[in-house]
Amino acid sequence: MNAPHPPKVAGIDPTVPTPAHTVASAPPAPDAAPALPAPTGPAPGTLLQDRLAGWVSDLTTLHELTERLSRTDALEPALQELLRAGSALVGARRGLVVLEPGDGLGHGTTIGLGLGRADLGHIETVPRGSLPYGALLDAGAGTEIVHADLLAEDGLDPRHREVAARLGYAASYALPLSTESAGRLGAAVWLYDEPAEPDERRRHLVGLYVRHAAEHLARLLEVERTRACVATIAEELLPSRLPRVAGIQLAARHRTGPRGGGDWYDALPLPDAALGLSVGSVTGSGPSAVAAMGRLRASLRAYAVMEGEDPVAVLSDLELLLRLTEPARSATALFAYCEPALRKVTLAGAGHSPPLLIGERRTEFAETSVSAPLGMLACWEAPSVEIQAEAGETVLLYTDGLLHRTGDPMDRAFARLHAAAASIPRTLRRDPGAVADHVLRTVLPEGLDTADSKEDVVLLAARFD
Repeated sequence: MNAPHPPKVAGIDPTVPTPAHTVASAPPAPDAAPALPAPTGPAPGTLLQDRLAGWVSDLTTLHELTERLSRTDALEPALQELLRAGSALVGARRGLVVLEPGDGLGHGTTIGLGLGRADLGHIETVPRGSLPYGALLDAGAGTEIVHADLLAEDGLDPRHREVAARLGYAASYALPLSTESAGRLGAAVWLYDEPAEPDERRRHLVGLYVRHAAEHLARLLEVERTRACVATIAEELLPSRLPRVAGIQLAARHRTGPRGGGDWYDALPLPDAALGLSVGSVTGSGPSAVAAMGRLRASLRAYAVMEGEDPVAVLSDLELLLRLTEPARSATALFAYCEPALRKVTLAGAGHSPPLLIGERRTEFAETSVSAPLGMLACWEAPSVEIQAEAGETVLLYTDGLLHRTGDPMDRAFARLHAAAASIPRTLRRDPGAVADHVLRTVLPEGLDTADSKEDVVLLAARFD
């Protein structure tokens, strides 16, 4: 008969008990050699596991920090992230980074972590050659500069010692920022509150991180240079100054988007003491759109001189030119023929937003006809509209970028623009520049630079005396 199985607990077989007939182990023989003592230290396998765990932890940290840096898309946030990550890697609390490209293109930038503008100003009073970043940038002194105890170091510049004591740092660790393709970009310095220096492991980690950061900064620097170049070209293609015409005051505000767009404005004196005003936008962005904008604006000026009193004819000629020379593009445009002595404006628009008339007794959009943009139809044509302004009223022309930058649907964006114009204080209405500035501040309360949009913004204000 088989012996019964021991009971199960929670589905797991319990440990089988030792049979009753098992013989106990015999004691060792008297002449047997004594057993060796068990080793007291960790086994070699444990040391290897600990080392592997440390490597995995370091790689994970580097991956997280480089991912955060890669998500930055502008120089200043990238430099701030570099300082924060490097501070964590070397164990310092404060630091600064000096961006100073070796090719001399672009302006230098200094950003601090835990250091205010006044603190950075104090540091800049130290002779440049005595500072770690100065030695790295000017003399190319090695791959790192370590000052483990500034106050006890022999040969330290007295002014450097004085500034260090004033700001409360006692040690520093500096690394250059450079790449093989771009060369020298700058240097990063981290400051310790007490005498200290990073150990070999920390130096290795921060060195890997800084090499990756330098490549990322080089790409961002090239993007910033390209954007600045495009913005400069766009500004040069627009009027450097507005004409002075009796009976009317002018003011313009223009901001190019990050990629460079094709928005323009113009003011052109015409025969018989008249004035031609235009705003418009070419589709696309980047250098090609900026070039197309320049060609279109120059052509519009020529057509305005020849037949400016007929805005429909001006835009018809412009549409024909666009269709023949750049069939892949379209554009919106508005041209206004102003007679300041009569306070009369005759205008025509092609797919463009209506002007806004701002006065003491009214704030309203002009009643313009709905029309297609230039280049969209086989033949463009739309009727012109006449506006009779009163003394002290301002006609505000603008591009759609002002509305798009709000992030609202178009009906709400128009309502916001109307409310901004209606809320202009009476003391500001005499100055068209103040009118344009108030509209910008009110419609885009976060400012032109921080608005989340890639659109250009153009405003042209004409106040009748």
